[in-house]
Order: sequence, then C-alpha cells, then structure tokens
Amino acid sequence: MRPNLLAAAVLAATLAACQGQSPPPAAPDAAPQAAAASQQDAKFADLSKRWLDGWMRLNPVTATQIGDHRFDEDIDDLSAAGRQRASDFSKGLLAELDAIDASKLSRENQVDAMILRNQLRGDIWNLETLQGWAWDPQVYSGLAGGAIYNLMAREFAPMPQRLKSATVRMQKIPAVFAQARANLDPARVPRIHAETVAKQNAGVLSLIDTLIVPNAGQLSGDDRKRLDEAIADLRKAVAEQQTWLDKTLVPNAKGDFRIGAERYDEKLQFSLNSALSRAEIKQRAETELKRVRDEMYGIARTVLKDKPDAPDMPDAPDDDQRQKAIEAALELAYAERPARDQVVDFAKKTLADATAFTRAKNLVTVPDDPVKIILMPEFQRGVAVAYCDSPGPLDKGLDTYYAISPIPDDWSQAQADSFLREYNDRMIHLLSIHEAMPGHYLEGAHSVNSPSTLRAVLRSGLFAEGWAVYAEDVMADAGYLDNDPLFRLVQLKFYLRTISNAILDQGVHVDHWTREQAMDLMTQQAFQQEREASGKWVRAQLTSAQLPTYFVGAQEFFDLRKAVEQRQDGKFDLKAYHDKVLSYGAPPVRFVRELMLDEPIK
Repeated sequence: MRPNLLAAAVLAATLAACQGQSPPPAAPDAAPQAAAASQQDAKFADLSKRWLDGWMRLNPVTATQIGDHRFDEDIDDLSAAGRQRASDFSKGLLAELDAIDASKLSRENQVDAMILRNQLRGDIWNLETLQGWAWDPQVYSGLAGGAIYNLMAREFAPMPQRLKSATVRMQKIPAVFAQARANLDPARVPRIHAETVAKQNAGVLSLIDTLIVPNAGQLSGDDRKRLDEAIADLRKAVAEQQTWLDKTLVPNAKGDFRIGAERYDEKLQFSLNSALSRAEIKQRAETELKRVRDEMYGIARTVLKDKPDAPDMPDAPDDDQRQKAIEAALELAYAERPARDQVVDFAKKTLADATAFTRAKNLVTVPDDPVKIILMPEFQRGVAVAYCDSPGPLDKGLDTYYAISPIPDDWSQAQADSFLREYNDRMIHLLSIHEAMPGHYLEGAHSVNSPSTLRAVLRSGLFAEGWAVYAEDVMADAGYLDNDPLFRLVQLKFYLRTISNAILDQGVHVDHWTREQAMDLMTQQAFQQEREASGKWVRAQLTSAQLPTYFVGAQEFFDLRKAVEQRQDGKFDLKAYHDKVLSYGAPPVRFVRELMLDEPIK
C-alpha cells in the first residue's frame, strides 16, 4: 500500500480498536445496565473516530505532524468559509457528545470524553471569541513554516514522495499569506507580534534552502519542473509578504498584547484543564517562591562557607542578605560555562550523561526510540531557547528532536556572556533533563503507547510540561552529578523560573504589569540573567496561558506522588510508579490521579 493510504488504514483500525476494552461478562441481573453502558461506549467510540477524521481534514498541517499522512498535500483554510466549516464541525460534534450519558461510559472513556469536550469547546472559543486569526500574525507564519517542516523533518515516507507533497503545499502557501493580509486587522495586531513575524518571515526560505533544495535532485522530469516553479513562486510570495509586513503591518500595528482577565481565565481553563483557578495558581506560586528561595539560601550558606569574600549569612537573614548570599553562590555555577559556539556540543554530552544516570538509578523505563539534538529551525526561533519535538503519535519509530536555538550571530559578546551565565554547564544539564531525559522525550515516547489514540493526539501540555519539571526534581533527589550542591542550587533556580512563569503570565495579561515589574520578578526574585529575562518578557507578550502549564503541572505531579505514597504505605516503588503514571497517555494530570486512586472522574 502507499504510505499515506496505509496511515489512513492504520488510523481507522486503531480507532476502532482503542476506544476501550470490552467489559467482562456481567451477572444476569446486571445485563440491562451493562448493555446501556456498552451502547454509550459504542456511541463515544464512533464520535471519537469521526472527530479525529474530521479534525485532521480541517488541520492538515497538524495532521502531518501527528502522523496522519492522508492530507500531506493540503493546508489549513483560514478564510471566512474555512473558519465557518471548522466552527460548524465542532458545534455539531459537541452537541452529539453532550447527548451521551457520560455516567454510562467506562472510566477510561469518561476521561477521554472530558478531554474531547474541552478540545471542542476550546476550538469554538478560539475561533469565535479569541479570534487569533484576526490579530495574531503568528497563526499564519507558523502555518507556512509548519507546512514544509512537518513534511521534511522526518523520514516517514521516501524523499521523492515528500518532495511532491511539499511542491503542492508550497503552491498553496501564497494563499495563506493572502489570507493573512485579508484577515488581520492592524488596529488589533500587537506591535510585538507584527515585529516578531516580520523577523521570522524569511525562515520559510531557510526551510526551502536547507530541507528541499539539497534534495531536489531526487525528482526529475515534470515533477522536478513543478518543484522548481513552486520554489520560485514561493520566494516571490515571501518577498511580497515581507514588504507587507514591513510597510503595512508593523507601522500600523496598534493592538494590545494583553488579553484581559475574562479571556485569560477562559483560555487558562482550555489550556490547562486543571481544577486550579487563576487565584489559586497565584497563591501557590507566591508561597512556593518564598519556600524555594529559603532553601536556596541554605545551600548558599553551605557552598560559601569559609570562602574569603563570602557575604554575611546569618541564621535569620533579611531580604538583602538572602539575595546577596544566593547571588554569590550562583556565581560559582556561572563561572563554569561553554564557549558561545559550543552550546550544542555540550548539550549532546549532557544528554548522554542524563540518559546513563536515569538507567543506572532505575528511575523509569527508558525507551529505545531515537533522539537527536538539532539547531532550532529559524522560523521557530524567538520564543523559546529549546524545545522537544517528538514524532506524532501515529508515526512510530521516528526520531525525537531536541532543538536548541543558537546564539544569534549579531549578539554582542556582552549579550552572549549574559546568555551563557544563564545557560552555564549545570543549567544545560537541566535543560537536557527537562527537554529530553527523563523529561519530554521520555514522556512522549511513553505516551504514544497509550491505548487511546484520541488521548495521544490530544496530549496535555500540562502533563508534558509538569512531568518535565517534576523530572528535574527527581534527578536532583537521586543525586545527579554526584549530589553536587551547586547542581541542586541551579535546579532550584530553574524551578524558580517555572514558578515565576505562572506569576508573570497573569501579571502581564491580567494585572497589566510593566516591563520593569516583569524584569524585577525574573532577575531579582528568580535570579535570571538579563538575556533570559528579556526573552521571557517577549514570550509573555506573544503567548498567554501557556507559561503556567509548567508550574501547575508540576504541582499536580507532586501532589499525586504524595497521595500515592500515602496510599501504598511503605510499599512505594519509584520506577513502577513512574511507569504507571506514564502509561495513561498524557491526559491532564487530574485525570491520572482519578484513574490511579480510583476517584470519581470529574
């Protein structure tokens, strides 16, 4: 079979099989109840299958990344008609889902039904209330870049086939740019969004030059001619779009990047699917900020003891004494850092070290799926320093990418030094733990083995980011880097970043924080370097309700482990616990707790 047809067949077969196991034979007097439950599960299985099929059709660029390759030649339609189709689709299935008696579903399907309901409601809200298509140019730049990158980054099919699909998509990207120019209202577009996309726009050309042009020789005849023509036309379209960005959008961008309290609260629920409210998140984050700073002060007193120029470190320090002691201790860690051109090479070493340690300590089952460290594609730079790009849940056995953004060539040495003080040797170890082992890479490799395809496709960002932060703490507790106190200090500083993310996000979007307020939180209270904090300030303006996922997810993981340890009363097995947690396929953490502890699904 052709690979795209095979993927379709595998998807259909998997969906038919994975929506829950058949229940055991019921006692005679339970037959009517069992029949009703089976009927509701069957309805949900059919609805899930139709949602997945329809959602992939409406989001073909994402479908490629997920591993459904039936639509590799298509691209998302953000015209008014396309948005209406998406809205009608979500509203129709939401009505069907609401008609299903959730109490009659299996526990696993109760979880999946709640995840699907949150997705459907969130899709409708994004289209009709948030309306990013009307004010956020990142929607279009991300779509254009992803259309090519998702096809070319992984070898899910022979190169000639992917090049042919890329040819058709490149022919359609100019229409995406045209939709951007038609849909975006400069009066609603925040200037920071316009300026960021203006800088990223040329990244589409870098994808062509690095991923397509070097392989173009694998096509010949009419196929090669169509590819060359598509490339030439796209280069013109990118230049036209750049002119519009520079001359029209950026000068006229007048929108407010803050989405406000009402929309923030709504988006927070869709993004996190957590029981914690904005107020509860803030209260827990501020409490944790104080606790962690006190713990860091204790470590500082240890590592600075007998140092000739150590600051005053009394048992009961005031704020200034605590700040100076922690800063002095962190300077010891900052002194050990890679050269500006050695960051990626050092990250490779730290990944190997973290993998070996995880196996040696028997912390969790380590998968054999491959992982590679790559330079972050240009079109994705400017928001995060690093990310983990796992293969889609329907693409099996393909590489996971641990992408790192290189230090920009136009940065001064002072800017590079600031960056490398933040990303010193121990911090890069932590970055590899968070993004790869046993963080995102390991969690992603486990989650794709979930029996629920829907849950794998709708992998929770709260689960993923929370697990990665939790994994940092697990590694430090296990004695990573020979129980080096400076590693623990840097790990706690990294955790402070997680805490401050949650405070910063609502401070910016709800409380109208200024840049000065944001920088004080990050540089003074969380000890971040100026370059890191400046980048996070940009990220906080460009995104909303994503930064809290790290803290909220980690808190729910810490709470879950404490509850399980108490339940098992001295029989707790760390590896068995971690493997069990990861076996559920990355739903929001609250559902893992309910499934593991046999609590009501709500």
